[in-house]
This record gives sequence, structure tokens and C-alpha cells, in this order.
Amino acid sequence: MADPLRILIFNWKDMSHPAAGGAEVYTEGFARELAARGHRITLFVSAVAGRPAEEMVEGVRIVRRGGRLGVYRAARQFWQRDGRGKFDVVIDEVNTRPFLTPRYIRDTPVVALIHQIAKEVWKYEVPAPIGLVGRYVFEPLWLRSYRRTPVMTDSPSSAASLVPYGIEHAMPLPIGAAPIERPEVDKEPVPTVVFVARLVESKRPHHVMKAFAQVRARVPDAQLWMIGDGPFRARLEAEAVPGAQFLGRVSTREREERMARAHVLVAASVREGWGLTISEAAALGTPSIGYRAPGLVDSVPESGGHLVDENPDALAAALIDLFEGRLTLRPIPTLVPWSAVADAVELHLRQALAAVPPS
Repeated sequence: MADPLRILIFNWKDMSHPAAGGAEVYTEGFARELAARGHRITLFVSAVAGRPAEEMVEGVRIVRRGGRLGVYRAARQFWQRDGRGKFDVVIDEVNTRPFLTPRYIRDTPVVALIHQIAKEVWKYEVPAPIGLVGRYVFEPLWLRSYRRTPVMTDSPSSAASLVPYGIEHAMPLPIGAAPIERPEVDKEPVPTVVFVARLVESKRPHHVMKAFAQVRARVPDAQLWMIGDGPFRARLEAEAVPGAQFLGRVSTREREERMARAHVLVAASVREGWGLTISEAAALGTPSIGYRAPGLVDSVPESGGHLVDENPDALAAALIDLFEGRLTLRPIPTLVPWSAVADAVELHLRQALAAVPPS
């Protein structure tokens, strides 16, 4: 067995963060697997109210410093005071704003994990003047720092989206999850659509609501479950049509049961790294209909789903076709165990170490 590695992961959130999502599930999934193999894993993230500044979670040392914006400066300070010389390799996880570790970590290999670029997300999540600067100035400038850094990503389309920024050899990783056992539940007696995501504008839940309004006009007993919470919820509830239910954040068990009971999951994001809920739904026996957007163009077809143009009319038409029997979908499980993800990550880390010239 190869020598264990001392691995530092920079990410702006961990699973205890109220805004945690698929990227955090993914990161901690392979991190815990690597820790179980004997590697020493430190995950540096932003502070969370009610959580300690440092703790061990399933073999992973979690260090929390700084807030949503302060975590980046805190990460640099952590490296300068407590990191240099104590780690063999660093994973720099990029979620819109990167940690820019290639600019200040010179004596330790860095491997970036870029789930997706922001690009159009700036338009949805940031006010116009700042969003335009972010998309056309900040993001290209930030990503330029990673042109000579080994890069891992979530999907072929995510890798392709990095090429215009000068990152030409990003390697897609397999998409893993904890073993999912399909609950012993029946499908709902009425046509049921489920949407699972944070209720933010870039996930386009308002498109889902507009599409569902058309579905109800043709399929009067159809229902829509909106699972998730976020700043867009109040607007959505104000525009809700009969048959739509807002369930908020639910337990993992309820989430999986409802995904299994639904007839179809819908995804309308501007872009995803992959779209973990697509694969999870397929593992639970539920197909997906998703927008033809980066990330989803990989996850939806591979999971046996159906892609549509990025507008509510196209989404509604596909849902009506499904419920009226003109569209047949068969979910295909695509998730791999965390051990397979950890194998791929470890391979990339060791390749980065091997590329370092001997001192």
C-alpha cells in the first residue's frame, strides 16, 4: 500500500452549513472514504453558527474560520500559520469565487476541484452591475490562476466549459453517493412532479411553477412537490398554482421517500456541475426531465431521463407527454460508491505529487 497522504481541502462550506448542497455531499463523501484508508484529511471551511471552530467528523478534521467572504482570507492565513510544511497536497475547491491557492502556495502541489463555472449564474444571483463585472472580469481573471494547475471536475460538459478560460485538461470524476436503498413505497395515485434544489433564481424554480400551471390545465389532478428552501421561496409561494406544495428542507429519509413516490423529477438550473439529484432520483426508481444546460446534458440522459429546451413551455409539453403516455422514461442508476470516487481523486493527487521535480 502506498504511503498515506496529508491532504488539505479548501471549500467554502461543509455539510453543517445551512446552504450546503451537492458539492458538499460530494466532497465529504470522498474525504471520509480517504480518511478511512488512513489518509490524514483536513477540510477548511467557513464558520457556522452553533458549530465548533474545529472538530473531527468520521475521520475528517474540519476547521472553520471566517464567514461567506472572510473564509478566503482566513484560508490564506491558515496556510501561512498552520499549513506550510504540514500537508503533502492541497485540493482547492472552486465555487464561483476560488481560493486562488496557486498564487500563494508554492512549495506544495495544488489540485483544483471546479464543479462548474458561474457564467450565467452571476446574472441570477448578483445585482446587475456587480454581476456583469463578476462574469466578464472577475471570473476570467480568477480562473486564469488555474491554467497550470491539475483540475478535476464533475462532467464532460463542465470540463468543456473550462476550455475558453484556458483550462484545457480538466478531468471528470465519477459521481458517487452513499448506498441508496429504494424505500418500499408505491408511486403516488396521481401524477406527481418533484423538484429538489435550493430555492434560488439560478435553479429556475419559477420556470417549474410556470410549466406546472400548464400541466394542471391538462392534467387537473397533477401535484408538484417543491423540496428545498431559499430566498426565492416567498415569490414562488405568491405565484403558486393549485396542486403545488412547498415542503422546505426535509430529512434525508422523507426526501428519498418522496423522490421514490414521485413519477418524475424536474431540473431547470442555469447550469450544474452534474446534477446529483438526477442520479439519486434514478437510483430511487424515478426518471428526470431536465433543461438542456451544462451538467444536466450529461446527468439526465445517462440516468435515462429526457432533455428539453430551456423554457417552461418545453418543460410543460414534456411533462404532459409523460402523463398522457406519449413519452416513456426508464430510470438508469448511474451512481458509483464513494470508494470509486476516492480512487479517482487519489490517483489525481498522486499524479500531481509525482510531477513535482525532486528537490
